[in-house]
Amino acid sequence: MTTATDIEVTWDPHDMVEVTLSEPDDFLKVRETLTRIGVASRKEKKLYQSCHILHKQGRYYIVHFKELFALDGKRANLTLNDVQRRNRITQILVDWELIAVVKPEVIVDVSPLNQIKVIAYKEKSEWTLEAKYNIGKKKVVTTTES
Repeated sequence: MTTATDIEVTWDPHDMVEVTLSEPDDFLKVRETLTRIGVASRKEKKLYQSCHILHKQGRYYIVHFKELFALDGKRANLTLNDVQRRNRITQILVDWELIAVVKPEVIVDVSPLNQIKVIAYKEKSEWTLEAKYNIGKKKVVTTTES
């Protein structure tokens, strides 16, 4: 059964959430923090990172990993629930005073907190943290010859 939040949304790069940082060093703090926020498989103790911070042309954006696939020209089935999760995660970062949103009205529609898992820094080693997108890293395929 398809719910309203499962519906695919039409996405445009202008839909990315632009944010500002208090200090230049905050980029690394936000990047690390986002590795510990996402969708969890508690059974396997695995966390799938939902969002990334993107630095492009002097601006910063909080983006869902599917938005990054879309920016790369790949098929990205971004749903309303993905957007709501991105907005909730952005709001968490705002609440923690790590970022400020340039246009706060764009993150009003948020998912419930129970859809997101935040791993405490001290518990990080107990979990497998997995990113579905790696910014700036190209996969290198190595082949061995017989």
